[in-house]
Amino acid sequence: MNPVPSAVESSPRKHVAVREYLRELIDGLPVGSPAPSERDLVGRFGVARMTVRQAIEALVAEGLLERIPGKGTFVKKPRTRVGELRGFTDEMASRGKQADSLTLISRIEKAGPGVARALAITEGDAVIHWQRLRHADGEPVCVENAYLSEVLLPGFLQRALPVSLYAELGVRGLRPGWAEDSVRADLATAEEAELLGLPDGSPVLRISRRASSDDRVIEVSSSTYRADSFTLWVQFADR
Repeated sequence: MNPVPSAVESSPRKHVAVREYLRELIDGLPVGSPAPSERDLVGRFGVARMTVRQAIEALVAEGLLERIPGKGTFVKKPRTRVGELRGFTDEMASRGKQADSLTLISRIEKAGPGVARALAITEGDAVIHWQRLRHADGEPVCVENAYLSEVLLPGFLQRALPVSLYAELGVRGLRPGWAEDSVRADLATAEEAELLGLPDGSPVLRISRRASSDDRVIEVSSSTYRADSFTLWVQFADR
């Protein structure tokens, strides 16, 4: 088996290290291959059984492992979800995690040139700027800045803000059906590091999104994810 990553002994996020160790271990194994038992992983990593169980359940939620009562945990045939469009709340739910948020900014602003171009509006038009610190199971995962056309979402800030933006857009008949993301690696700014609980200059993953509904651009967002607690999966199919 692969050696235990040295970071596990000192990291306060041990379940993440166990999860990623398991992910690497089962990568490429035939469907139906047994995964290490909880007892083996507890002994190998020197962590609590609950920590191991949390790591396994995360991979079960992703569809990489399956539990068979009375037999154990086995490698599962990956689910085919090519191009599925989800917001943060749904994405975390698919990973077996509970999402919540802390609103940092919620106000009307004038669209700058970049936001105006992305939303296909005129520079200076009113836009909703909603910045949130997003959590998964109580841990900070990303800082998200979303920009929305105020014309399409009248009264959005005049009521309690929703838990899920995409769920709210769905209620309004505006849930995005198409989006394009750009992804790049970067280093956290001092402000981002403080919000995410990271040392200054830590690696982060930046994801920018432009989402549309019926040819209307609904959302432009920029999210900064902790590189040590978020993995982006992209599936492809030969059509």
